[in-house]
Amino acid sequence: SLMVDVTGPTRKKKVILPSYLQEKKPNTIPNKKIEDPASGKLSTSSLATRQDLTSFHLIPPRVTFGVLKEGCTYATTVIMKNVGVNFSRFRVKQPPPHTGLRVMYTPGPVAAGLQVELEIEIFAMLIGGKDTGGLQEVSHNIEILTETETLLLPVKANILF
Repeated sequence: SLMVDVTGPTRKKKVILPSYLQEKKPNTIPNKKIEDPASGKLSTSSLATRQDLTSFHLIPPRVTFGVLKEGCTYATTVIMKNVGVNFSRFRVKQPPPHTGLRVMYTPGPVAAGLQVELEIEIFAMLIGGKDTGGLQEVSHNIEILTETETLLLPVKANILF
């Protein structure tokens, strides 16, 4: 029970559930179009919908590069796991070039329970010539378009010059 802790007495603070256990996933935009003709014919019971059958989770849900040296390239890996019961397709909308971000991945369907690695690469470069005290913050939401929703992956970095 959430009312008592592991030793038995009642809890003094409310339990905060992780975002993946809550009803609404953070940083997602549902698509208006539920059925994708490219994904194939779907035969399920009338109680199940496409929304219930396909879903992706991002691990980690956000990327923070920290302080980066100008002129260098940095990379990290984000895992995109299919937690639905059907295979599902996705594509990544590449960020604009002025952000210095690039996403490298292998396109194709992802089977239920499997995962795909997205390599997020950033080239630390300054945008504009204003003096900001030696640091410039770069922040962008990478859009990942799936069959049922658009996932937003926030990426942040501080560029040292």
